[in-house]
Amino acid sequence: MQTYRIARAAQLLGVSDDTVRRWIDQGILPTTDAVPAEIPGDALAARAVALADEATAADDLRTSARNRFVGIVTRVQIDGLMAQVDLQSGPHRVVSLMSAEAARDLRLEVGSLATASVKATQVVVEIARG
Repeated sequence: MQTYRIARAAQLLGVSDDTVRRWIDQGILPTTDAVPAEIPGDALAARAVALADEATAADDLRTSARNRFVGIVTRVQIDGLMAQVDLQSGPHRVVSLMSAEAARDLRLEVGSLATASVKATQVVVEIARG
């Protein structure tokens, strides 16, 4: 079973190290007996799913797309008939190409809160060597 140190777990969950430590103290996240403390991968995965479920429960939107990235619009570039919209969702940058009309209709501008929904037939999964 893979384990994660507190700083890496915090990075993967998109929270601070202090938040992870609080969750450990509250019994929300278990740790191994290792020093420094490490969090089992399965427990970290369960917490990530719970956090995503909490965020989704707050939405009024129902959709079949399961890959949703809530974030802040960091760039809107309109050129002719097309627009490129960049969204920063935690450590993830999502880029959407859409019609200029759609970008205008959505009133997208830098600083807007938006959700990128991705429904793909192909998803590439990678792991580090070793």
